[in-house]
Amino acid sequence: MSESFTFTDISAGVRIDKYLTEHLDGFTRSAVSRLIEDDNVVVNGRAVNKNYKLKSNDSINVFVPDAVPLEAVAENIPLDIVYEDNDLLVVNKPKDMVVHPAAGNYTGTLVNALLYHCKDSLSGINGVIRPGIVHRIDKDTSGLLIVAKNDMAHLDLAQQIKEHSFHRAYEAVVYGNIKDDKGTVHQPIGRNPKDRKKMAVTDKNSKDAVTHYEVIKRYGNFTHIRCVLETGRTHQIRVHMAYIGHPLAGDSVYGPKKVITELKGQCLHAGEIGFVHPRTNEYLEFKAPLPEYFKKYIAKLEKKQG
Repeated sequence: MSESFTFTDISAGVRIDKYLTEHLDGFTRSAVSRLIEDDNVVVNGRAVNKNYKLKSNDSINVFVPDAVPLEAVAENIPLDIVYEDNDLLVVNKPKDMVVHPAAGNYTGTLVNALLYHCKDSLSGINGVIRPGIVHRIDKDTSGLLIVAKNDMAHLDLAQQIKEHSFHRAYEAVVYGNIKDDKGTVHQPIGRNPKDRKKMAVTDKNSKDAVTHYEVIKRYGNFTHIRCVLETGRTHQIRVHMAYIGHPLAGDSVYGPKKVITELKGQCLHAGEIGFVHPRTNEYLEFKAPLPEYFKKYIAKLEKKQG
């Protein structure tokens, strides 16, 4: 059965898509836009477009259709596989690729590509939407991910992550000239109390988070750094670096309002990953070179510095 919501406390002059994004719990702006496009948003008895500006006496009705069971489908998408055996594989994910299907991204994800490459050989612990996915990195973060081909490998690797014995190192470009050559940010991370779509350093409903960083090179108003994660919280590096006053270059969520658009997202690369193989107990470590977008931006900073 569809759900229906009615709003009468209207903020006049606000676009309806913005208003509903703020008032419909759990809906992103893109999800709200789809509701509007499908004529599931009615104002004063009439369907409207997303540009509609609300009036103080408007009455809004929102109809949320029943969820359709989602199952990821196999797609022939090229993968940059760094390592593979019968239990797991390590993939170098490109920037702008989503890890698994979700609202707004049902195809073209890493999982769609993995289903084609691995066929039925993926762990099923995370269900049909995230088969094999042990940990994730953001859409706009490039770099290494480990994928489990069976439940034994998945459980073992997940335990290593939980025990903080799983090695993950990133490279990033951040705003500003970091004062110290190295340091540690040890601050809890949870949902931002003022914006549920963001994470934040907070004491409310948060988890312990530790990020170690060191300077690779300084470029005046920017710094190239290496970060090692002791924990793996959502958006951890992005939140921690913003917290100490050095948000990631290109980060539209935690960085300045004037975004560096040429980067098309945060300048962050998961360059190293290390773990104990679940079957052989051998320690394995892999590295992925900086991608072109990252090297190009470093070159630009080098040129500016002269």
